[in-house]
Amino acid sequence: MDLKIIYLCFFGFLAQFIDSIAGGGGLVSIPALFAFGIPPHFALGTNKFGAMFGTVSSSIGFIRSKNIHITMLKYMVPCTIVGAVLGVNTVLLIDQKILSGIILILLAVVCLYTVLKKDLGSTDAFSGMSRKNIIIGCSIAFILGFYDGFFGPGTGSFLIFSFITFLGFDFLVSCGNAKVLNAFSGITSFIVFALHGKVIYSVGIPLAISMILGAMVGTKLAIKNGSKLIKPIFLMVSLGFIIKLSLELL
Repeated sequence: MDLKIIYLCFFGFLAQFIDSIAGGGGLVSIPALFAFGIPPHFALGTNKFGAMFGTVSSSIGFIRSKNIHITMLKYMVPCTIVGAVLGVNTVLLIDQKILSGIILILLAVVCLYTVLKKDLGSTDAFSGMSRKNIIIGCSIAFILGFYDGFFGPGTGSFLIFSFITFLGFDFLVSCGNAKVLNAFSGITSFIVFALHGKVIYSVGIPLAISMILGAMVGTKLAIKNGSKLIKPIFLMVSLGFIIKLSLELL
């Protein structure tokens, strides 16, 4: 097997392992695809292909463990699909540096808030299926579905944070909900990229296999250890993304 493929599969496994626990796997897999010599749009499309399988695998694990809120997700899934379609079709319209700057600021705020609020995500404070919560949930799903289609890295982290902060779920259920939504936005994004011919399957297939394995291991650890594992890894992933974006902008 080509050494480059082995290298890519290692980072694919690592990316989806991290993503299954705290989101942010794209910050590992997309740079790896760039280093592999794949042009940006093909890298985004090929990453969507591989990550789609990993995220679906992770979602199944959370669904089986019943650590998701199905009723809320029924409202959110259609919104994230629409957002993802619009995101992929808009990907060429905004300067990537401007987008990176916005994401950098948002992630810095998310990290600071998570560190300062010690009990964040430690208990489930979801107040039920009210009209207000449905509107909040659908808004989150559409905005982050759009972002996932447009760019992607950090979507899982933003989803987890949003489920905790705006809807009151704990870290474990937030992680499960995020995986399900991410699976739908990822599948949708892949379909649109594929229709535009932006997926390299010879790279994407081995990447997908490694990502499925990473997702299986990460999901089991997340379900077993809950918030005590998810929260610190969530912070480490977010801080790593902040450092990466800062270096790129400088």
